[in-house]
Amino acid sequence: QVQLVESGGGLVQAGGSLRLSCAASGRTLSSYQIGWFRQAPGQEREFVSLITRSGGNTYYADSVKGRFTISRDDAKNTVYLQMNSLKPEDTAVYYCAARGGYFFEDNWLRYDYRGQGTQVTVSS
Repeated sequence: QVQLVESGGGLVQAGGSLRLSCAASGRTLSSYQIGWFRQAPGQEREFVSLITRSGGNTYYADSVKGRFTISRDDAKNTVYLQMNSLKPEDTAVYYCAARGGYFFEDNWLRYDYRGQGTQVTVSS
């Protein structure tokens, strides 16, 4: 079992930055791909970013490409999502999730473990 806990959310003005963390316990994160997802009020949960097991490949939704950066520190059992140039439309609850696969996956339901989320609010 892997327990995932997100942190780093908060209230920020448009154009600002936040860094989200996804800390794991129970097992080492190095065995998993890690994805970030978000869900805004009244909307479906959507894929944001993915980092592969080795960190050699990263993927981003078009809406965040060039603004967000995903990274991992397996020594700390933590994955990060650096979010720059934030926009009001980035407001959502952000979740991290882990899966043992090797290929790109943007379906939240196909992840083996999921966190409880952290709120990000971007004011205009």
